[in-house]
Amino acid sequence: MSREITAAFATALADQNLRPVIFFEGQFATGWVRIWSGLGEVSWNGQTWAGAGSLLGLGSLDETGEVVAGGTAVSLSGVPLDLVQMAIEEARQGLPGRIWLGLLAENGSIIADPVQAFSGRLDVPEIKDDADTCMITISYESRLIDLTVARSWRYTHESQQVLYPGDLGFEYVTAIQDREITWGRG
Repeated sequence: MSREITAAFATALADQNLRPVIFFEGQFATGWVRIWSGLGEVSWNGQTWAGAGSLLGLGSLDETGEVVAGGTAVSLSGVPLDLVQMAIEEARQGLPGRIWLGLLAENGSIIADPVQAFSGRLDVPEIKDDADTCMITISYESRLIDLTVARSWRYTHESQQVLYPGDLGFEYVTAIQDREITWGRG
């Protein structure tokens, strides 16, 4: 799939000394978490991103020419206790998450404009804790996964009242569902 990239980004891709970075942004119950794969804090896209260093990991980011519902996972290892607590208490299914791939210039600045590689919704957080380290893995699914979910709304008066109280547009649907209508005879 073709993407629009800036001239500076295209030039940096052709450079022999490629310096890639990853930006992750996920919404939790109390707000957004923004992490990048470098060290320290950095400002980009009007936000401050906390450095995760080499601790940030990603699942595969598959892209095809077909319309398929994909997903990925974001992992942090060696996680501080406050992030573990947040993953347990504040992760909510369906909240958005995004991943960008960016490049750094030789001076460490971010080359305009990183490319959004994935956008989806939180599926399941998983915490693996052993004697040596703690790892949080949060799975994200594409919004296309909704196409596989059966809808519970029907073209009935009752469903219409839940959505639009007082609307009488489907009031007589049940009365006419088995009615035989002769059409076009004189």
